Amino acid sequence: MERSSTPADPATNIVSRVYGPIGHIELDRPSKLNALTLGMLTELTRVLSAWAEDSSISLVLLTGRGERAFCAGGDIADFHRAVTTGKHQEFLDLLSLEFDLDYLISTYPKPLISLAHGITMGGGVGLASHAPVRLVTQSATMGMPEAKIGYTADVGGSHLLANAPGHFGEYFAMSAASFKGADAVYLGFADVVVTDSFAQNILDELDEFVGLSAGEIISAIEVLHGAQESYALELSQGWVDHAFSADTPSQVLERLEQMVHPAARQAAETLLANSPSSVSSAFYTVRKARAEQDLRSALDRELRMAGYLMHQPDLAEGIRAQVIDKDRNPQWSPALMSGVDQYALRSLAEGSQL
Repeated sequence: MERSSTPADPATNIVSRVYGPIGHIELDRPSKLNALTLGMLTELTRVLSAWAEDSSISLVLLTGRGERAFCAGGDIADFHRAVTTGKHQEFLDLLSLEFDLDYLISTYPKPLISLAHGITMGGGVGLASHAPVRLVTQSATMGMPEAKIGYTADVGGSHLLANAPGHFGEYFAMSAASFKGADAVYLGFADVVVTDSFAQNILDELDEFVGLSAGEIISAIEVLHGAQESYALELSQGWVDHAFSADTPSQVLERLEQMVHPAARQAAETLLANSPSSVSSAFYTVRKARAEQDLRSALDRELRMAGYLMHQPDLAEGIRAQVIDKDRNPQWSPALMSGVDQYALRSLAEGSQL
């Protein structure tokens, strides 16, 4: 049944195959949790663009190889090298390519099915959660962890978070907390939680969905292969909305510190441990994304914010502490939210180029 194949290419770590009317793309860098490189982004863009125009392909599937991860995000080591060797523009160009790929996925003219499993963070969310058909396993771990490394939620993450119930968007962006795949539908990051059996054999199950629209595929998979979703986060809605509906990042922190709820106190400690600049950036990007409700605008805003934060000391320091030296003890600059240039971050979120 296989019509054509692209073997695993060490330069791209992307495998693309066509089975009759079904195109299958696999991220193939399992030893690095399928972390995205320039070669992978370029090849993904090339294949998806070609298949969009190929009338013989009716359905596209995007998965990640290996049991541990769909995609852990961008290659953080590459990011660190760029910002410590003066190659900021090169990496900004890579981010622009990645954001354009995410937008291509969001506007794909054919049913494109993404299947998130294992670790699905940052750039992995960009690939998985903008697709026309978004599937996730119950045990997947998802999130936008950027505030831990001095960066900002990107790949359209601010748009997704802005559309989460209440003010969970600010909570997850500012805290960099993760959530399980079982929570992904409730938060708006997926359409269907699927059984592990279906996830493991998905390619063998897709023939019956050829010719259906994205909406019809979502409904059919939910009925035939859906697994139980979680609504546990609803129990946190009260304290989250009270704290994270505040008018400024500082006021969010003040409200958290004044609350007696143990989870609120823990959230305050988490925000204090993250980069103050990143926590503030997260607040403004999510708020503006919610007001505009436009993915392309959110991506453009995130790119502006990335260009600014790449030149601040926290990004290199955050990656060093979390990924390279792994001492988990970043020395943020500024160390407190009161020292952050709130005007600059707010202006970038609103559309200004500094």
